[in-house]
Amino acid sequence: MKPKTKLSCRNVWKLYGANAAAVLQKDPNPSGADIRSAGVIGAVRNANIDIAEGEIFIIMGLSGSGKSTLVRCLSRLIEPTAGEILFDGADLLRASESELIEIRRHKMGMVFQHFALLPHLTVLQNVMFPLTIQAAPKAAAEAKARDVVELVGLKGREDYYPRELSGGQQQRVGIARSLVTEPDLWFLDEPFSALDPLIRREMQDEFLRLQARLHKTIVFITHDFEEAVRLADRIAIMKDGEVIQVATPEELLMNPATDYVAEFTRHIPRSKVLTVGGVMTAGAAGEGEPILQSMRVSEVAERIISAEAPLAVANDAGDIIGAIDRKAVAHVLFGGGEPA
Repeated sequence: MKPKTKLSCRNVWKLYGANAAAVLQKDPNPSGADIRSAGVIGAVRNANIDIAEGEIFIIMGLSGSGKSTLVRCLSRLIEPTAGEILFDGADLLRASESELIEIRRHKMGMVFQHFALLPHLTVLQNVMFPLTIQAAPKAAAEAKARDVVELVGLKGREDYYPRELSGGQQQRVGIARSLVTEPDLWFLDEPFSALDPLIRREMQDEFLRLQARLHKTIVFITHDFEEAVRLADRIAIMKDGEVIQVATPEELLMNPATDYVAEFTRHIPRSKVLTVGGVMTAGAAGEGEPILQSMRVSEVAERIISAEAPLAVANDAGDIIGAIDRKAVAHVLFGGGEPA
C-alpha cells in the first residue's frame, strides 16, 4: 500500500526583491534570465515535492542552491511568494497565525545547525522549555522531559548546563527539545555539520536509532552526500533554486537526471550506496545463507567475493528472489557501478 503523503509543496516560489510578486503575475513560470532581468533573486523556483509519512527526506545542494530557503517555506518560517504547502492535506499558507502557532507547538519539531540552547538553563530545563511555553503541568512536563533526555542518551546529565557539555551532547539536547512535544513532522537543517567527524558519525547513528524507534516524518538538509546516503529514504537535489531530481540514493547514482546530478555523485563510493537488490541477478539460483536485498554492497562484498558460487538473495519477507556473484560485486567496486 502506498504510504500516506505527509507534506507536499506545489509550484512553490520564493523571490526576493521589490518586484517579486509582479514578476509571477506577469509570467507564472519565468526563466532564470527573466528573474534576473527583473532585478529579483530566485531563491526557490517552482518547487514540487511529496514527502511520505515516516520518510527521511533529505534536501541537498551546494551553498546558495535554495535548500534552506525551501525548508523555511515548508515550515512557513518565511512566506513563499507563490504556491501551495500541504500538511496532512491542508494548505499551511491558508492557516491563521493562531493555527500556525498550534501546529508548530504540537506537530512540528525543528533542529538547526546552531544549537540555540538557553545557557542559563540546565539540560532538563532546556528540554522542558517547549512544554513550559505550552503551560503544561510542571510534574508531567518534567517526567516527559526526563524520558526524552534518556532517549537521546543523556541520562545522568539532567542538571548540567550547556557550557558543561561537548558539542555532540549539546546537539542531543537540541534534538531532545525538538522531540519533547512529540511532533508529527521534524525539520533538521544541517544539524551535524558543526560537529567533528567522529562525533558526527555517532550522531548519525543516534539519529537512525531514534528514527527506528519513533518513525517520524523527517525533512533533513545536508550538503554532504555521504551523510545523505546513510540517512535518506529519498533525496532531492537542488540547484539555483530548482529541484533538479528526487530519487533514492541508488537511483541518483544509477540514473542521474542531469549532468549536474551525475557530477554531484561522481566521487561517492558506489559500494556504499548500491544495494544487493540493485545489482543481483533476479530469479537466478544461489547458495548459502541468503543475503538481504536491502543491504549495501560494501557490507557484504568480502563474503560474496570469498564464496565459490553465487549467493542467494532474499527480500525482507525471507523469499529468495535472485543471486549475486563476485563478478557483480567486482563491477561495483572497480567498474562503472552497474553490472554488465
